[in-house]
Amino acid sequence: MWSVSAGVLAVASLGAACTPSVTTVSGTHAPATVCSGALIFADDFNSFDLEIWQHENTLAGGGNWEFQYYNNNRTNSFVHSGLLFLRPSLMSDQFGEAFLSAGTLNVEGGEPADRCTNPQWKGCERTGTFNNPLNPIKSARIRTVNSFSFRYGRVEVRAKMPAGDWLWPAIWLMPAYNTYGTWPASGEIDLVESRGNRAMTLYGVPIGVQEVCSTVHYGPYPALNGWERARWIRRNAAGYHSNFHRYQLEWTPDYLRISIDDLELGRVTPGNGGFWQFGGFNSNPNIENPWRFGSKMAPFDEKFYLVMNLAVGGTGYFPDGVRNPSPKPWWNGSPTAARDFWNARGHWLPTWNLNVNDGRDASLQVDYVRIWAL
Repeated sequence: MWSVSAGVLAVASLGAACTPSVTTVSGTHAPATVCSGALIFADDFNSFDLEIWQHENTLAGGGNWEFQYYNNNRTNSFVHSGLLFLRPSLMSDQFGEAFLSAGTLNVEGGEPADRCTNPQWKGCERTGTFNNPLNPIKSARIRTVNSFSFRYGRVEVRAKMPAGDWLWPAIWLMPAYNTYGTWPASGEIDLVESRGNRAMTLYGVPIGVQEVCSTVHYGPYPALNGWERARWIRRNAAGYHSNFHRYQLEWTPDYLRISIDDLELGRVTPGNGGFWQFGGFNSNPNIENPWRFGSKMAPFDEKFYLVMNLAVGGTGYFPDGVRNPSPKPWWNGSPTAARDFWNARGHWLPTWNLNVNDGRDASLQVDYVRIWAL
């Protein structure tokens, strides 16, 4: 019998038998002993434990020139009534609107928890201009990079997706040590992503709140990423913002399987040629296989940590040319994307329907996170 309190696990009976597991763990909140089938990480969000969840602090935009500034602020990340909320707010609420196009923002702090976490893409300091204003949205991205990483196991996150135009929530896993090289050589597992638009369609198919997707990223270089062979979509007419769902990962030395509410969404079972052959990379003799010394699951045979975030817009994940009651105000790759997005706030901001007390509509809400050993 396990007792769970904000990620800290205790064995009720030390005399119980422990069958060793293939699961391995590390981090400040990793259990000293891993028994097969045991709960090895859990958070029910009765409090916000910042020893477990480390905040990103950056203007970098996640590599997609997204429009948010990730920070550690109880407006954007908090626990309320047993739920974790990640919610957006306006940068102008704190700094004033004129600051966006003329101010300089340096997010580097003097305390360890206030350090800039990603200097790439002008992530630590930016000066706003008319054509390139500062990120107009504040939001949150939290991760267990220091507290808990694991290799192989079963993950379940019960969450409700946000609703609001151009909101981009995600729950995913990233490699702890980049054993096989920089992204995507060491892999990425996107447990769930969604778009917050209520009325977004592509060729007549709803791709907003009615759709979630899961993706596995892997490849020797960013330009050679085999994600298209490992991406799955599920649609729900009621929308994934209307109720909580359980997003699940089973990760073993033989396969990756992703499910929603116990119904399998997709699975990857590489053969003896591993992900190199699965991704079709073996057809190019001039590229070295970065996983040649790993197992057939490489790069997914090393430890990963958990990430949860709420991004906003950017030049990825929102197709160009989508038409709906709130048309996309920028085109992917636009040099004035952030300005065009901000100038169109009269269209998208009302769709967020923020409640100042809890921000439920536009928030990614997480009920619990649980991880078991195999």
